[in-house]
Amino acid sequence: MKIVCIGDFHIPERANDIPVWIRKIIIKERPDLILCTGDLTSKMPMQFLSMIAPVKCVKGNMDNAELPKRETIEANGKRIGLVHGTEVHPRGDIEQLFRIAKEMGVDVLVHGHTHKLDVKEYNGVLFVNPGSATGSWGGSSEGGPETFVILEIDEKGKIKVRKLKDGKEM
Repeated sequence: MKIVCIGDFHIPERANDIPVWIRKIIIKERPDLILCTGDLTSKMPMQFLSMIAPVKCVKGNMDNAELPKRETIEANGKRIGLVHGTEVHPRGDIEQLFRIAKEMGVDVLVHGHTHKLDVKEYNGVLFVNPGSATGSWGGSSEGGPETFVILEIDEKGKIKVRKLKDGKEM
């Protein structure tokens, strides 16, 4: 199963559009599912993403849309949680994210809010922050690179993480 993890768009307040390179890669990759960490701030990102694959999206602190705060999905035997991360202070604190992952009973927690790409394993849980798709500035960061992540989970539950930044795989 191929899953695109993406978020923190802030369109049109902080960015004009989803970068062309991201659009091209997502279309080419043909994911089975897209997990969005929120902060869409307009309908445009969701309209584009939902044309490509089914989308699960959570509400970011800048979203007005009616979206859930948390989502859980299962993919090839792995439970994946999705949150924006607004409730985590300081932003991205691994201990608080770990508590959320345990509450949700997940193997993988996809989260956002920091606008910084970060993938790490901690106490047996994989934490995936796809950063900001538009590179927009956040409350604790200046503008940065345009980033997102692709998770590939095989039939045995083995996870491959592909990090993409400014048009290149890292």
